[in-house]
Amino acid sequence: MGFPLGYSELLLPKLIFQAFSFLGLIQNIFYYLFSLLGLTHLIEPDPFRPDHTTHQPPPQSLSAVLIREILPVIKFKELLQESDVPDRCAVCLYEFEGDQEIRRLTNCRHIFHRTCLDPWLDHDHKTCPLCRTLFVPEQLQDDFNERLWAAAGMPDYYGEYSSFGTTLER
Repeated sequence: MGFPLGYSELLLPKLIFQAFSFLGLIQNIFYYLFSLLGLTHLIEPDPFRPDHTTHQPPPQSLSAVLIREILPVIKFKELLQESDVPDRCAVCLYEFEGDQEIRRLTNCRHIFHRTCLDPWLDHDHKTCPLCRTLFVPEQLQDDFNERLWAAAGMPDYYGEYSSFGTTLER
């Protein structure tokens, strides 16, 4: 036997679903109107609605900014004359192409796409992702530390003392 065609209990769940859908539409309209008027602070935050206003890029560390200055961005086609150039990035495993921006590390000479290496720097790593050699060569380490000290504003706090505890000449 099957269900009769005029089965009335299936109509009630369909009406409830349509009512909730209509209420959701009204909620979205009000949220949109409040956001247009700049009054979203008056609305209780919805945990299921993404809030795009609070997402900010992660702060960059001072050392990452200084390391970016040491590791210049170049085009891959500028390295094609050399014989020991790898054909792919060790991070993303995609092949390098002529106009792509890359960073060549000064100590170990590994090369990476700029877009692959910069997030590594943003996480405050100071070594090559492949061989763990320091980004900053030893001969530049003292200068790097001085610049990091100055960029952090430490001379303002310690006045007459330099970053290594000796007094500065007046």
